[in-house]
Amino acid sequence: MFQIGGHLSTTRTSKHWIVILGIILRLVSSFACASSASTEQMLSTIQIGNSRIDVTLESGDLTVSHDELLAWVRNAAESVAAYYQRYPVPHVALHIIPSGGRGVYGGRTFGEEDGGSIRIHVGKSTTAAGLKMDWMLTHEMVHLTFPSVPDEHHWIEEGIATYVEPIARVRAKKFDANAMWYEVVRDMHQGLPESGDQGLDHTHSWGRTYWGGAMFCLLADVEIRKQTNNKKGLDDALRGILLAGGDMRHDWPLENALDAGDRATGTTVLRTLYARMKNEPYPVDLPALWQQLGIAQDGDTVRFIDTAPLAAIREGITYGTPGDSPKAASEARPRTIMVGRRASPRPIS
Repeated sequence: MFQIGGHLSTTRTSKHWIVILGIILRLVSSFACASSASTEQMLSTIQIGNSRIDVTLESGDLTVSHDELLAWVRNAAESVAAYYQRYPVPHVALHIIPSGGRGVYGGRTFGEEDGGSIRIHVGKSTTAAGLKMDWMLTHEMVHLTFPSVPDEHHWIEEGIATYVEPIARVRAKKFDANAMWYEVVRDMHQGLPESGDQGLDHTHSWGRTYWGGAMFCLLADVEIRKQTNNKKGLDDALRGILLAGGDMRHDWPLENALDAGDRATGTTVLRTLYARMKNEPYPVDLPALWQQLGIAQDGDTVRFIDTAPLAAIREGITYGTPGDSPKAASEARPRTIMVGRRASPRPIS
């Protein structure tokens, strides 16, 4: 706490000084932001369908070029558009922050009135090859596609981003399907309930939040496809939620989102599965599920067994339902429309 002329108290005089101090601090903060903004470079605006992504690079050294950064952003945007058949919000302010080390980390996404903002760190030693393999920016962009729900349901926000991200990159031809399934088989067990688990709404460990949420998505995807003869999947449910207005700009009860998703698939899978998993541990036999889907781990890769009972469902999850509109993905392909400097910086929450 700051002090001016002795200890602060609740007297009228000290309150007066507190008000003055608050004004001074806001002015200092404004000057600091203006100074920081002067060192930010507006790399480009990327248009994707009817949506706009403003890409800003904060001051600092990076090994990768501006063109390589923009290719990374376009890859992530194309991946999200490939899965949802459009980009989820009208506008995103993407702030790239050069930092120490190598790799992409520290991504944070915020909903805003006209869309969202993403802040993400790129290590100064990161290579173009490293950006090409990055998953985090796609993960952050997927967050834009689902409404903000109460804190006890944070698992579904992170679970959707964890589950959809690699599939979206496969559908956009940015990631290999074998590598995607290998990582899913390798990591999904982290979402299994452990001793003392009280269900997804009440157990907020890292594993249950990210991979428990992803497991909910996988089970829902498989069950929706079973019930619809593989004509619809979780992607249809999530698109239905988005089309109903459920993106990150809006606060929704979780039940409203699940109902919108179920209407889009003509099932009650999301509501039914949530009822089973929200308040108690729900056992899942993952080895049996991989066997049914026809996925056999083989060292650091997987083999697909096309005679497995759910092999067609595995293909549907991976590549989408036949008949998914290629035109929609084509119309959502990003294009750069402006390069230069930002005239007036857009504030971030």
